[in-house]
Amino acid sequence: MSFDLEQTDQLLSTTRAVRRRLDLDRNVPDDLLLRCIELAEQAPTGGDISSRRWLVVRDPEIKKKLADLYREAGGNRIVERAERHRGTGHPKQGVLDSAAHLAENLERVPVLVLATVWGVHDGSGRPGLFDSVIQAAWSFCLALRSRGLGSAWTTLHLGKAKECAEILGIPDDVTQVVLLPVAWTIGTEFKPASRRPASEIVWFDRWGYTKENLGDSESLIAALPGVTVEVDIAASPERVWDLVSDINISARFSNEFQGAEWVDSDGPQEGASFIGHNKRTDVNREWDTTSWVVACDPPLVFAWNVNDRDEPSAQWRFELEKIPGGTRLRQRLVIGPSLSATGHAMKDNPDQAEQILASRQEQHRGNMALNLNGIKETAEKGG
Repeated sequence: MSFDLEQTDQLLSTTRAVRRRLDLDRNVPDDLLLRCIELAEQAPTGGDISSRRWLVVRDPEIKKKLADLYREAGGNRIVERAERHRGTGHPKQGVLDSAAHLAENLERVPVLVLATVWGVHDGSGRPGLFDSVIQAAWSFCLALRSRGLGSAWTTLHLGKAKECAEILGIPDDVTQVVLLPVAWTIGTEFKPASRRPASEIVWFDRWGYTKENLGDSESLIAALPGVTVEVDIAASPERVWDLVSDINISARFSNEFQGAEWVDSDGPQEGASFIGHNKRTDVNREWDTTSWVVACDPPLVFAWNVNDRDEPSAQWRFELEKIPGGTRLRQRLVIGPSLSATGHAMKDNPDQAEQILASRQEQHRGNMALNLNGIKETAEKGG
């Protein structure tokens, strides 16, 4: 049996959280819901034990009570936040408005489906019960989407789980996992969400180890290996940008980078170059490099290529992402495509190439972690 991969990929990439485009007036038949649940029940389950239970709620009075609890648990705050930020250019205004719409209209959705499981979590921090429900609930969402229906994954009601259980008669030894409002969608065309490429969020063999060239490569360097380190900082992107765009900031924290000076510029701008000074005590080596700024987009990206602008031996990059409460700072290194001292050592010692690369990646990761943690401390303390 073969699958139509184009249609399969379309289903997987366009099953979105649907809130404002739920048809609040069109009935959803029980037999259609049960078929979607039957498909969802094919998902893996711990111990192959059928412990999931699905609660389908249509009764208007019960839906109203659940919706009131949903709003008490946080829905009202979402509505207030959406109204407060409306017109301010907030980057998540669309999401806020969509979530507010659901909170205000939850009882009008034709069907509310609760996915539950027998048992109570032991509080150990292990996935426990949830790893038998989440994959099934998502399969349910996929089955809905393939039939022209939609839903939105929400757990806000769990802030009032006890009260919800009392309304629905859920036993004490059953855990509620997710609430899925179900309706036909208004239109069936949905677009894939904007997400980071897999190559930027997938690590190979060790945390933070990356590859830019994911095809068959003639050598380890041709695969463009690298390292990524991330940290969340309780400071604005503008504050963090002031630090990362200083070419000497890493010299304050790194065990290798000693400092730098601009060659033909007084500050960061695309096309500018600077000379960096480096030192490794483990191999008793000091060296200088010339780098070119290839991206300078405050307060989002600051990147430079080393030794050659177009065929660098290393590509460095700071990326800043605004998150609730601050900034996620990401430092990325790509080794290659031209050969650095590490590349030459790998070429001259092919039998040890993997060990040489892994050792150098670990050195870089350690220094990058020192660097980002130092920037975090400086930004949060205002130094």
